[in-house]
Amino acid sequence: MMQVSWRYPDPRAGSATTLMVGFVSSGPESVGAATLLVSGPVSGFRPVRFPYPWAMSVTPPFGTCLTAVVTPMRADGSLDLAGLQKVIGHLFDSGHDGVVVNGTTGESATTTDEEKVEIVRAAVEAVGERGSVVAGVGTNDTAHTTYAARAAADAGAHGLLVVTPYYNKPTQPGLVAHFTAVADATDLPVMLYDIPGRTGTAIALETFLRLAEHPQIVAVKDAKGDFWGATQVMAATDLAWYSGDDVLTLGHLAHGAVGFVGVTTHVAGAQYAAMLAAVRSGDPPRAVAIHRRTVPIVNAIMNTSQGAIMAKAALAELGVIDSAAVRLPLVESPPEHLALLRVALTSSGIS
Repeated sequence: MMQVSWRYPDPRAGSATTLMVGFVSSGPESVGAATLLVSGPVSGFRPVRFPYPWAMSVTPPFGTCLTAVVTPMRADGSLDLAGLQKVIGHLFDSGHDGVVVNGTTGESATTTDEEKVEIVRAAVEAVGERGSVVAGVGTNDTAHTTYAARAAADAGAHGLLVVTPYYNKPTQPGLVAHFTAVADATDLPVMLYDIPGRTGTAIALETFLRLAEHPQIVAVKDAKGDFWGATQVMAATDLAWYSGDDVLTLGHLAHGAVGFVGVTTHVAGAQYAAMLAAVRSGDPPRAVAIHRRTVPIVNAIMNTSQGAIMAKAALAELGVIDSAAVRLPLVESPPEHLALLRVALTSSGIS
């Protein structure tokens, strides 16, 4: 049992009273809840059922365990769609219920519009009825993004990931107009992607509140790392929050996120799914222990060079894909990075 205490004003005692509070997991049959044991001079000692602060209050529109999937390629740089389907099968076998294709990790910057459609179709075929396929369609050109959104919808995608326009740094009214135009382009639900470290522009609180009013805008992939800002949006809207930063996934879940869109999850999907399950079943110590065991592999994939490069290298090491080829300006991992990766795979219990 984990214990905390705090003081509260007790009108019956005429002074502040100290409560000892114990959080006791009540087992998998009560996901997202626990027993609260309260002791104090006024209340005595009694069990109270309550939902954990991080229990899901909104239905996850795209599932809970997702990976931003790499786009496997042959040595000559051509698409390996059979390899993509093998990766997706590997992910669902490790506890996933959704995937994101054509994101940054999928090398969307260097795949053509036609290739993106092929990728969506291959992913939809591989996933079948097992979960969701979310297609990345964001660019810094609203007309191009709405075109990509319609193409993804026609290819069978279940949802759209729309990143903040990058490089041209639109104003907040410009973001509202951009995201609204994309959401209006199809009937698919939209996940906003807030990653100012790459785009140069963050989505402001007031902008989130306005966009949440749109019926098609239902979720956020958060790679900004502002827990308080995220908390304010979740408190004021029904937007489903997804961690978009492997380093901060546990923090996001503790603050109310419904799930994650990961990269390290290409090879640590079972660990991240277990961490989510631990949070939802009211077992914070187990969630923290799992989180800490992922340190070597997260550092190897996210903090060594670049996510797509290292994720492909890891999948190749495990024999999931035949080639770790990437398209320029990305280049494959040098020997010293591969050595670090192999050690991380072993020390994290993955290989």
